[in-house]
Amino acid sequence: MAAGEVESGKNLSGLLNALAQDTFHGYPGITEELLRSQLYPEVPPEEFRSFLAKMRGILKSIASADMDFNQLEAFLTAQTKKQGGVTSDQAAVISKFWKSHKTKIRESLMNQSRWNSGLRGLSWRVDGKSQSRHSAQIHTPVAIIELELGKYGQGDLFQDPQWMPESTGSTKPYMYCFFLYIHVFD
Repeated sequence: MAAGEVESGKNLSGLLNALAQDTFHGYPGITEELLRSQLYPEVPPEEFRSFLAKMRGILKSIASADMDFNQLEAFLTAQTKKQGGVTSDQAAVISKFWKSHKTKIRESLMNQSRWNSGLRGLSWRVDGKSQSRHSAQIHTPVAIIELELGKYGQGDLFQDPQWMPESTGSTKPYMYCFFLYIHVFD
């Protein structure tokens, strides 16, 4: 942005919110043109593109370093002294934004970085066997452990359509779990 232009903190806050939604939370449809037309309609496209790239880079740097507030203050101070950096007003808006959005952005990044399924639930009980091929095993104690698995960052496991078996056509929740039977010996 040109030095002579007046920029409101509200517009920058809106821009940072939109960048966070697009970059960290995966909401599609937030385009450069949409942001420019809604927040900075008076700014020429090339100048806005440069400003947008700078703000996106700053936000990504802060998030990837998972900066605490002391680190953030030092980083923003360095950015204000840097040629082509941010103004002190912009630094104040960025600081306020990070203080209120740090936890959500961190959680989103953690969920995106997990590749495997995770343990969503665990239950166990000890039963006595009432049937067996071998009569010596009847009435022996058996530990039953139920592990419920789900992917990180997804909504409720039972409401997620990808966990519904296609062949049943059922709309009832489908439990995806493993049962482990462990024989308990004296």
